[in-house]
Amino acid sequence: MTKILIVDDEKPIRDLIEMNLSASGYSCVAAEDGLAAIEAVEKDTFDLVLLDIMLPGADGYDVMEYIAPLKVPVIFISAKHEVKDRVKGLRLGADDYLIKPFDVSELLARVEAVLRRYNKADRKLVVGEVEIDLEARRVMRAGKPVPLTSKEFELLVLFAENRNVALFRENLYEKVWDDEYYANSRTLDLHVQRLRRKLGWEKNLVAVYKVGYRLEI
Repeated sequence: MTKILIVDDEKPIRDLIEMNLSASGYSCVAAEDGLAAIEAVEKDTFDLVLLDIMLPGADGYDVMEYIAPLKVPVIFISAKHEVKDRVKGLRLGADDYLIKPFDVSELLARVEAVLRRYNKADRKLVVGEVEIDLEARRVMRAGKPVPLTSKEFELLVLFAENRNVALFRENLYEKVWDDEYYANSRTLDLHVQRLRRKLGWEKNLVAVYKVGYRLEI
């Protein structure tokens, strides 16, 4: 499982990031200051570090310089928004720079992008008791295989990659069926109904009025 180190001195932000990354199937370790972050990378191996800049003990730039030789991907997450701050972080070797406040969906997208760049992306998605193997196109629920059609699988992956985000039915239809959506089509709704039944997501895969559907986790 992909392991991510979260470094931020604000507990609510650490908890928010950890909650969403864990829900996306990542293993997380949190550090509240720069020295704790350095100690963590000395003791363990991480696939990615999410690093604040304004930290007690040692700031994010100091931590970045310390871990740079380890070749661990780093995304700076900071309220420092000036161009000079972003440039400094990137020149120190960071792979990306996200400004606070941020949208969780954007954070997840950037995490996935950096992990793919380093071929560290986990080819499995875990949503509760449901495990999705992207390589084998196989789905397990509580350790038991769940037979899905090709379109059901593609639809499931979209929901799993965008959990807690309302997805427009037009976009879902176009991405899965590669075709223009027609208002009177019941194809999407029927596939969603089957996913609910097969995965036990009657309460999780909810309809969003005048929008589409959202996987609530």
